[in-house]
Amino acid sequence: MVKVIKTEADYDAALARIEELIDGNPEPGTAEADELEVFSLLVEEYESRRFPSSLPDPIGAIKFRMEQQGLTQRDLVPFIGSRGKVSEVLSGKRTLTLSMIRSLHSNLGIPAEVLLQERDPSVLEETGIDWSRFPVREMLSRGWVTAQVTSVREQAEDIVRGFFAKLDVKPAAAMFRTMNHVRSARSMDEYALAAWSARVVIRAREDPPSVRFEPGTVDFDFMREVARLSWSDSGPLLAQEYLRKHGIPLIIEPHLPRTYLDGAAILAGEDRPIIGLTIRHDRIDNFWYCLMHELAHVSRHLDAGVSRFFDDLDVEDQGNTREEEADELAGEALIPNDVWQRSPARSYRSPEAAEQLAKELHIHPAIVAGRMRHDSNNYRILNQLVGHRQVRKLFAEVKWSG
Repeated sequence: MVKVIKTEADYDAALARIEELIDGNPEPGTAEADELEVFSLLVEEYESRRFPSSLPDPIGAIKFRMEQQGLTQRDLVPFIGSRGKVSEVLSGKRTLTLSMIRSLHSNLGIPAEVLLQERDPSVLEETGIDWSRFPVREMLSRGWVTAQVTSVREQAEDIVRGFFAKLDVKPAAAMFRTMNHVRSARSMDEYALAAWSARVVIRAREDPPSVRFEPGTVDFDFMREVARLSWSDSGPLLAQEYLRKHGIPLIIEPHLPRTYLDGAAILAGEDRPIIGLTIRHDRIDNFWYCLMHELAHVSRHLDAGVSRFFDDLDVEDQGNTREEEADELAGEALIPNDVWQRSPARSYRSPEAAEQLAKELHIHPAIVAGRMRHDSNNYRILNQLVGHRQVRKLFAEVKWSG
């Protein structure tokens, strides 16, 4: 009796019957000849599934193994994650993740090269990523991700991949440390840092400036012009608008836990600088120094070699020449050294001296007070002038944690 070949036993029986028919040397047009042709086609079809000459489709390979071993979709839950995920994978609505691939290979014996064949080769860089270390709960609470989540632990990889997909980059690429420079006395959480920087770039792309940035725009005179905007109480907003008109997004995004981050200069593409500030310390003097420091990086240091500078400005430059140069240029743009050397504010730490120099330079008195506190290493003086709690309130659209 001719029937579809579904098992190894069916296959062996079909081969045996083919041998019998061939030995009989049936005449064309006879029932035996027709039977031989049908069995030959069935064996060929089975062998194409069982012993493919080229790699089968990953989903086809999974379904074939299910058929072989008599497995149901429920049996795949331990390897794929949930009944919903199994259904989506088998229907082609969900891509196999590396963790799924490893589990299917280890437990069902499906060759890894079959399961990996449609993956971007660069995804292999991500095999060392611990998805649970991304601050997924914080990302969700801040509204960075709007996906329906039933289990953060189970869905961490999918959530993070979906988040980074907005940039058309892999999480591994965002964590590629040779392209980053980090200034901090404490170890910054690289997972949180990658998520924060991605968020800054995503926001910049969602609302890009209407003009293109022209390389060479940011020089000392440009920085001095930005510094003079500080004279107004709404100076931070004026600076944001001024930079935008020159093609530079200034994104205010609170830092994530364990990053100790004040600001960053990021090169998105070959010539698209983005500045991100966290307002970790809500003071006017701190805002302007952080902004000038990141502008200095844009002016002097961002390139294909180092495309991201992350700065904890509570610490000194740590002997890094680029950080030292950025500190110097930022300080000079705010208060030129020759003016500082002859100013009474350098020696007399009084509000009157700070206000006099601020008026001369057309900058906010908080900047002068901040310089006086820093140079004297005394942060208890001039508290009334540095502008405590005067910056965050200007960016009311930002969700501040406290």
